[in-house]
Amino acid sequence: MFEPFRILVVYYSRTGTTRRVAQLLASELDADIEAVRECDGPEARNGASGYLRSLIDALRHRRAEVMPALLDVSAYDVVVVGGPVWAGGACAPVVAWLTLHGERIRHLALFCCEGARGSATAFKQMSEAAGKAPLATCVITGRDLLGRRDGKKRDAFEHTIRQRMAAHRETEWLA
Repeated sequence: MFEPFRILVVYYSRTGTTRRVAQLLASELDADIEAVRECDGPEARNGASGYLRSLIDALRHRRAEVMPALLDVSAYDVVVVGGPVWAGGACAPVVAWLTLHGERIRHLALFCCEGARGSATAFKQMSEAAGKAPLATCVITGRDLLGRRDGKKRDAFEHTIRQRMAAHRETEWLA
């Protein structure tokens, strides 16, 4: 019998929305969880000035300075990474974290929270930063949260991750 997959959920959240989605995913996947931590601390993105800084970082593709992961990402079969969409693209802290740790990630899955659009660009930027394509992606919109459709999207995302990891495990076992 195979051991269960070791899964880590990593997220960045400025307002708390992505944190809540990450917490639910971690609980449902029986995964460990870790927040992306910026060197400046979370206060640097609080309030109107923090929102403006985040917007400028996204528009100028400015790299954020993040702290190293507390958990060893190479010890996990799958690392699920998520963050908000800023100005139609991936948020700077997540891109910086993936750039720092991407080569040590075995299998990657991505999620994002967005107001209206930008997830395709965000996933492309995140994949490029990690240097690998994701097993699965999931977009949670503000409308999904208000309409309580996020649970079905998370379920489908989790199912895809488990299904593709099982296929990878079977291929590795046969080799």
